[in-house]
Amino acid sequence: MGAQAIRRQSGSGTRRRRRGQAKRMSEINVTPFVDVMLVLLIIFMVAAPMLTVGVPVELPESAAGALAAEQEEPLAITLTADGQLLLQTTEIAANELLPRLQAIAAERQDTRIFLRADGAIPYARVAELMGALNAGGFRNIGLVTETGGPTFGAGTDQ
Repeated sequence: MGAQAIRRQSGSGTRRRRRGQAKRMSEINVTPFVDVMLVLLIIFMVAAPMLTVGVPVELPESAAGALAAEQEEPLAITLTADGQLLLQTTEIAANELLPRLQAIAAERQDTRIFLRADGAIPYARVAELMGALNAGGFRNIGLVTETGGPTFGAGTDQ
């Protein structure tokens, strides 16, 4: 029992602490929390670019600038080099296109649609698709291209 026993002082009723015992900390250590948050931030920064899903299409180049961002998610239709037709990322048959577009146009406020056509596709096929988009209720068709194309005398390009 000896030295580590609690001693009473003469009649005052106070107790002494044992030697080597520290007071309890009443503060929260946030350093581990900050470390974990920084690691998660780095993980999400690395993983976010990998989450974008797209269809590989060789877009033609144009000198036109980008369009402004919108409230609704933009609707896109893609025509690949092998003639495959995709609405967003879902493959769709040519005979199902018009009814599906009409159903989507009835639910949306915006009549804008983005057309992504491979540069190897004949212009006649692209024009047919644009006619179908117009008949489906989408009057505002944006053609998606890559930047850096010829400017036809408007800049320093050919």
